[in-house]
Amino acid sequence: MSITGSKQKQIGVLTGGGDAPGLNAVIRGITVRGLSLGYDVLGLKHGWAGLLGEGEHDSLDLDKVENIHTLGGTILHTSRTNPYKVDNGIEQVKKNLKKLKIHCIIAIGGEDTLGVAWKLHKDGIKVVGVPKTIDNDVNATDYTFGFDSAVNTAAEAIDSLHTTASSHSRVLVVEVMGRHAGWLTLHAGMAGGAHMLLIPEVPYDIEEVCGLVMRREKAGKAHTIIAVSEGAVPIKGKMILQHQEKDAFGHVRLGGIAEDLATEIQHRTGKECRHVVLGHLQRSGHPSAFDRVLGTRLGVHAMEMVHNSEFGKIAALRGNDIISASMQDALGNLKVVPKSRYDEASIFWRG
Repeated sequence: MSITGSKQKQIGVLTGGGDAPGLNAVIRGITVRGLSLGYDVLGLKHGWAGLLGEGEHDSLDLDKVENIHTLGGTILHTSRTNPYKVDNGIEQVKKNLKKLKIHCIIAIGGEDTLGVAWKLHKDGIKVVGVPKTIDNDVNATDYTFGFDSAVNTAAEAIDSLHTTASSHSRVLVVEVMGRHAGWLTLHAGMAGGAHMLLIPEVPYDIEEVCGLVMRREKAGKAHTIIAVSEGAVPIKGKMILQHQEKDAFGHVRLGGIAEDLATEIQHRTGKECRHVVLGHLQRSGHPSAFDRVLGTRLGVHAMEMVHNSEFGKIAALRGNDIISASMQDALGNLKVVPKSRYDEASIFWRG
């Protein structure tokens, strides 16, 4: 991409929603490229909350971002704040943008964060997005950073659990993150050698699950590992919720399906069955090499999008290339696991 000249303007960068390995690589990419183009880069703290009230912010320079690409989490911190759900929230955002002399916001986040960014764009605020989620369910990009790191963490856990499940001749149900998309369960379960995968896209039959356990038992295979997405549902049933409270984007907290399944499997088969919830372990720790590189490339491209006035768009991965894609295309319909990928994995479910 041809980059010419410098506009000497200040860019605001924020990270919203759940943290994901690779966030700091994006921040570093934006900062290094931004400074090389003559921009000042301002880190907005705690997601959209950094533009509410007095807000928290910090000027970023080469020293502050040196080697942060190796670190997990986000140096800017994050939150699930929705300024459209805060009294006078958008007025506060516009006031702080003017006060801080911010030319454009680069929002790094998933569907919720990008949804706010798109609304702000339609309200006349210059915004560029970078998609982020360990669930890999954002449309308009082949992969999101953070996904590869989470897959490696979850796959390693599932792989390790074979030893204890085998030693005790147990069934283990492993709960993996994934509200509406089962990409993480699919990849981690296949890599870790789970004997069955249950994902949100395909309602499961408890009889089929228990049938697999018993077939393996009769074949002399005393242990079974089942990987299940937190958002998976039975053919006749609903998602398992921790409670009914909703966050600022209307989401309830999922969790508990592994425990529920383990109880039911033990009751139906008589086999000792335990559950393991990987939880926040999946989004923790250092990013993989893939996510460090992908995050860096996305950050660099996002800054170049700002420089070329490509507002209302996101930096996305298509094949091996980083491109500019419509932010609107990234929203609305989630990218879910196609039936063909699920069928591909299911050929390994045997007794």
